Amino acid sequence: MTDEQWKALLDVIKGERMEPLPIGFIIDCPWLPGWCGMAIADYLSSENRWFEANRRASQTFPEFMFIPGFWSEFGMCTEPSAFGARCIFPRDAFPHAEKIITNENQILEIQEPDPSSDGLLPFVLNRLRWAQPRIEDLGHKIRFSISRGPFNIATFLMGMTEFLIALKTKPEAVHRLLRVITDFLKKWHQLQWETIPTIDGILILDDVVGFMGEADFMEFCFPYLKELYAPEAAVKFFHNDAPCAVSIGHYADIGINVFNPGIQKTIVELKQLCDNKLTLFAGIPPRDVLAAGSPAHVSSAVRNLLAETPDQSRLILSCGGGVPPGVTTENLRAFLDAARGSHLHTP
Repeated sequence: MTDEQWKALLDVIKGERMEPLPIGFIIDCPWLPGWCGMAIADYLSSENRWFEANRRASQTFPEFMFIPGFWSEFGMCTEPSAFGARCIFPRDAFPHAEKIITNENQILEIQEPDPSSDGLLPFVLNRLRWAQPRIEDLGHKIRFSISRGPFNIATFLMGMTEFLIALKTKPEAVHRLLRVITDFLKKWHQLQWETIPTIDGILILDDVVGFMGEADFMEFCFPYLKELYAPEAAVKFFHNDAPCAVSIGHYADIGINVFNPGIQKTIVELKQLCDNKLTLFAGIPPRDVLAAGSPAHVSSAVRNLLAETPDQSRLILSCGGGVPPGVTTENLRAFLDAARGSHLHTP
């Protein structure tokens, strides 16, 4: 992000009304390689190709905040690799990690990894070190420490169904697993901050939070997320594009100040549910409209969203989640034109 974009983000968080409304998108390996015409494996394994894809996106769309911007990652394998998960990297499909917990008793055997040396994490940091001067030469800075959340990682390690069953049948074991993962993540974020001094934001992504009822959220999610968002940071960004109606009202108490939801609720409903305490990084359906729709469909969706959202404070226009595969330059241009056109015609 540029200094200007960072300032705009901070201003929106403060509740300042922005005209025109800022636009932002979460981008990473599901979208960038295909958009640039390269295989996912090439994007993930080559510093130069990874950098070129991110550079091209930032310079093609200087009007957009790309979050986190120049994301050093290995897809969903990044954090599970540190725990010893076998990581599968197809040539041009999304990488994935195989689970390492095959029965509930193995939860007690999980040990906390060292983020400075284990799995793919040292390579994530090396890429950031290599890229930092190049990113800053473009007028951008690395702003966020990033990770998947503890519940997301737990499901990678033991399977989604198995984790949710264990949450009900072996709650003490699940707490032990979440304790280990959370302690690891706290050190991983701290290491990123120590490595890149320009970081002043925390980005955590965890859709599994949306699979829990409120009681389970308060017992299993709230305390661990609160620890992860405890460090001083100007931006505390959370992504959960699964249902959030029972949890969003607690996010501000966790320390979260920016939230990227899915599309289950309208922006008006989300504002009511959180008492307008969060900056919403939200908008149109990512797959069915932004990716699969025509430019005309995208334009119509953006205009309708703005017309249906009278209170546009604490709002950054986006899609409901990250940018999915197949989103074209034309559709992103249509999004921008519709957003700016709506501003021009707003009384």
